[in-house]
Amino acid sequence: MKTFTATPADIDKKWILIDAEGVVLGRLASIVAMRLRGKHKPTFTPHMDMGDNVIVINADKVQVTGNKREGNRFYWHTGYPGGIKDRTWGQILDGRFPERLIEQAVKRMLPGGPLSKKQMGNLRVYAGSAHPHEAQAPMVVDVKSMNAKNSRSA
Repeated sequence: MKTFTATPADIDKKWILIDAEGVVLGRLASIVAMRLRGKHKPTFTPHMDMGDNVIVINADKVQVTGNKREGNRFYWHTGYPGGIKDRTWGQILDGRFPERLIEQAVKRMLPGGPLSKKQMGNLRVYAGSAHPHEAQAPMVVDVKSMNAKNSRSA
């Protein structure tokens, strides 16, 4: 029996729309990462970009569990002495670019390397409910109904 290896002709990319309103961040990110890699397909090949194009809307309404909204922080350094800065997850979600929280969560769930950078290019995250990809006729995936633990009210 021979192992199946996909070729570029075998790849069938679809467009997926996911509504993040009320969905727990980590569970959403793991589902999006799996879709981006293509692990949900029976023809998955690790060294090929098999994943779908994923659109995530309502990124500003994503939920986090426990005390993560005030307790977890993103750190960066400006390059100057004493230039370490930080923001809480709550500040990011309430700020100008709440979609960056989902992008970072998904990016950190993908393996590092050039292929992951290409797969991250297939992810589009929008803070509101409007997106410019109606022409691609995305298929709606309801993450809330997959598991009761995926959603959280306020």
